[in-house]
Amino acid sequence: MPTVIPANPRFAAASEEIVFDALAAQLADEDLLVVGQRVTDHVKDHEIDFVVAIEGAGIVCVEVKGGEVWHDGESWWQERVGQAPKPIDPVAQAREACYALREFVESDPRWTVGRLRWDHVVVLPHTEVGPAFALPDCPRWKIVDRTQLDQLMPLIRSVVLKRGLDLPPIDADGIHQLGIALGGRGLPQRDVVARALENESVADTLTSHQAVILRAITQLNRVEVRGGAGSGKTFLAVEQARRLAKSGRRVALVCYSHGLASYLERLTATWGHKERPAYVGEFHELGITWGAATGPDERERTEAAQEFWEHTLPRQMYELAQQLPPGKRFDAIVVDEAQDFADDWWKPLLACLKDPENGGIYVFIDEAQRVFARQGSPPVDLVPLVLDHNLRNTKQIAETFKPLVGQRMQLHGGDGPEVRFIPCSPEEALDVADDQIDLLLDEGWRPEDIALLTTGSRHPEQKARQAEGNKAYWASFWDDEQVFYGHVLGFKGLERRVVVLALNEKKAWDRSRERLYVGLSRARDELVVCGDPDFVCEVGGPQVARRLGIGV
Repeated sequence: MPTVIPANPRFAAASEEIVFDALAAQLADEDLLVVGQRVTDHVKDHEIDFVVAIEGAGIVCVEVKGGEVWHDGESWWQERVGQAPKPIDPVAQAREACYALREFVESDPRWTVGRLRWDHVVVLPHTEVGPAFALPDCPRWKIVDRTQLDQLMPLIRSVVLKRGLDLPPIDADGIHQLGIALGGRGLPQRDVVARALENESVADTLTSHQAVILRAITQLNRVEVRGGAGSGKTFLAVEQARRLAKSGRRVALVCYSHGLASYLERLTATWGHKERPAYVGEFHELGITWGAATGPDERERTEAAQEFWEHTLPRQMYELAQQLPPGKRFDAIVVDEAQDFADDWWKPLLACLKDPENGGIYVFIDEAQRVFARQGSPPVDLVPLVLDHNLRNTKQIAETFKPLVGQRMQLHGGDGPEVRFIPCSPEEALDVADDQIDLLLDEGWRPEDIALLTTGSRHPEQKARQAEGNKAYWASFWDDEQVFYGHVLGFKGLERRVVVLALNEKKAWDRSRERLYVGLSRARDELVVCGDPDFVCEVGGPQVARRLGIGV
């Protein structure tokens, strides 16, 4: 039996099924039989009942006309049971469709066999045509009638063999190329970016619904909003800062990390002047604007450097805050990722309020992301609110880190691919992660969609970019021609459509679980994890391991 396209054809009339059965029975295994092929040219839309490619002969377009068919000397006519006769033109129909299809196939750049033998025939499975029949555009050998169905394939084969003797017949390669050409070209593939954009639109809509919480706290000055990764905390923090500024209050929107500060600064810079907070950025930079010392390089890991950033600078900031004139003080402070703040940092924040006792304090926090070895909480009473919905991540990603959240979480994200886990040693994790980047780009993701994050030592590419300074490094986060390379510690509050997470810590320590949680939750649409299965079991526990497909 020949190859049939489509594999399970459907027929518009019983006459077509009769012809199909005859062709399927008589054609060889090497031949191709295409049913109901449509083709469009600049003149009209065509439909070819059957396209037959016969190895060693050529390509024949077959037009089938059931019922009673005759020619009255001027026109073709067809009459079916219960219907009035109607004029038809099966010869022109077959010829024009054949030429249109030939032009389409030969214009395909994958078609390399050149001009072959093409022809067309008309099959009348219910009508008998006498041997003397002939028309200028249709000799008797162009028609197969009901008495010839048992010889259908030899007859159409002889038609194409006698056609264009100067043209080569079709061979196995030509039949293969014909099947490819009829499948179309330049087709839009499943677009991972389109899927991500759709999920993002849904998430943005759901996140905006969270703003109802802000309406509920309009009369509250001191609030703590708790929520897991992807619950919309940063959206709410930013929106609260915007609303407060729009109402005429002087607002500071503060965070700890460079990366999140870079994002907040870019976002708020697009707002109107009346909506923009008076200060947006890092906690430490706020003190420097007041005149505090700039301090040592933050990449230093010495005790003296840590002492400066954790304690000395906050004390300087507290003293400077007490001396601020009223015009430099704030009516309200909004803190995102507040779990990063140490106890000593809250004193200067409260001191820079116009009203330290009643000024606005709005804290957005996820205790499970407390990745730094410091504990701190605002020394004032806050009204607690809990966000228990995940809106950002696909359900597949959120299910993976759900056991690490520390609270109940409802998953409202879109669907996406399953999280992939690539087992490897910590020493191999960076190389394996690099290999995944190439695969993701081949799948259709753009460089701007992808981040490679580490949990242990920094990737060499991150080190190279940071050597140019933090501002230049974080500018690369917005570069749409580069994959971003970062560390989970600096990526809190940020996200990427795709994250490749390299678990390159040599051993577990007391903050490895939090780092794993941050890393698993940064991807919106696709997540690839490269690491040691035993490390995941030890740090994430059996539930996370099972969700990553690790047997425990």
